[in-house]
Formats: sequence, structure tokens, C-alpha cells
Amino acid sequence: MDLLRKYGLPVLILIMSALYIFVVPDEPFAVKLLFKLVPMWLIIAYAWLESPKNRKRSHILLLLGLFFCMLGDGLLVWFVVGLSAFLIGHLFYLSAFLGKWRFTKWRFASVVPIAAYSIVMASYLLPAVKDGGNGALLIPVLLYLIVIALMCWSAIMTGRLWAAVGSVLFVISDSVLAWNKFVSDVPHAGIWIMVTYYAAQLLIARSIRTIDGGDSGVSQPRPIDDSTGLRLS
Repeated sequence: MDLLRKYGLPVLILIMSALYIFVVPDEPFAVKLLFKLVPMWLIIAYAWLESPKNRKRSHILLLLGLFFCMLGDGLLVWFVVGLSAFLIGHLFYLSAFLGKWRFTKWRFASVVPIAAYSIVMASYLLPAVKDGGNGALLIPVLLYLIVIALMCWSAIMTGRLWAAVGSVLFVISDSVLAWNKFVSDVPHAGIWIMVTYYAAQLLIARSIRTIDGGDSGVSQPRPIDDSTGLRLS
């Protein structure tokens, strides 16, 4: 079981993700959607196996976040419905990370570039949404932008490297998706969106093992200077 969890599932996730991104044709749609969801099912299974047997609140919240993001994958053909599912997923991630902050001035200062990036994105996205005749989406898009920014900052504040990198990749994925949908075409957008998305979810799933400070019986994370950096976990 340890080998399956440590190597088997991650390799299978990579294979199925690559199949969806590079091999499976767009039609028939049902087949494409199925292959889109398979990596997320595997990532949820991986997170479940990575979490300790005595799961705590933070573990359950991360699992719920993964589940609702998986729903968002399947429902994104109805954009507002899919966006709502992803928003709920991010709220679960945010709730999990908020309770696990490890305060340092360097981590706290990350709010500045995250806020600046969010403001710049909003300054392009919101006018494009309105000009494109999607005025009803202004509030949902703005709310989503705020929540994912807070989620990213909270992940960084945990001091857990996999959670932080995963959250940043999630922001990148959704930024490319939103820019491509509302502002202008991004070359190879589908590839960039899904590569960063699957990587983000896999890393967030990987972080579940130590998000609560435990290790579920595997090797302990390697510590580094907690005043300046992120712990590899």
C-alpha cells in the first residue's frame, strides 16, 4: 500500500493527465469529460491515502475542497455552476489553511504581491467581462478572484511548501483560463490550464499528510529556517 501511495498513484495520475491533455480528442464530449475527471478521482484517492487514519478537521476540509473542485471540472460547461463549485472548493481550502498559519514577516509580506497581482488581473478582467456582454458575471468573477487570492496567501502562511506551490499553480491555471475566456486568446491555453491545474491539485493533495503537523507514519519533512522559508511538506 505504501508503494502504491508513494509511487503508483502519482505515476498513474501523470499518465492519465497526459492522456487527457495530449491524446484524447475533443469529441465525443462525454469521453473527453470522463478522461478529464479521472485524474481528479485519482488525486482524491491519493489524498485519502496520504491523510492519517485519525483525520482531523484540516484533512476533511482539504478532501472536501478536492471533491468540489472535481465537481467544478465536470460542471464548467455551465460556467457559473462550475465556477460556484470551484469557489466552494477554494473556501474549503481556505478554511483548512487558515487554521494552520505559521506566522513570519516574510510569509505575511507575500500578501503584497498577491494583492497587486489580483488588482492588475481585476483591472483587465472586469472591463473585459462587462464589454463582452457578460455583466451578470462581474460579481461572481470578482468574488472568485478575491477568494482564490486569499486561499493562495493562506496556503503560503501555513509554511508548507507543497500547499504553497500548489496554490500558486492554481492561481496561474485560473488566470490563464480567465484571460483566455474574457480578455484575449492565449496560445496553447488548454495545455497551460490543465498542466498547472492537475499539478496544483496533486501538490495540494500531497500537502494533506503534514498540514496538521503530523506525518501519517512516513518520513518526517526536512526542516529549514522557519523565519524565512517554507518547510518541505
